[in-house]
Amino acid sequence: MSESAKNLLLQAIRLPAADRAGLADELLESLHAPDAAIDAAWLREAEARMAAFHRGELEAIDAGQVFAELGKPV
Repeated sequence: MSESAKNLLLQAIRLPAADRAGLADELLESLHAPDAAIDAAWLREAEARMAAFHRGELEAIDAGQVFAELGKPV
């Protein structure tokens, strides 16, 4: 970590908890910049899966059943 980043961290640590949380959220969000190519690939995949479902090639599983199998409450 650079010296300027360390100094910034020391300043941020002194902020109230709500401000630190907001800052952390914004910093994390900045690491997940949208990527048009990835978004387009996911859209194609979702559309292909939906088309396969409508053709009867894929079956839907109730969310309650999935969560029950995972041992998670719905």
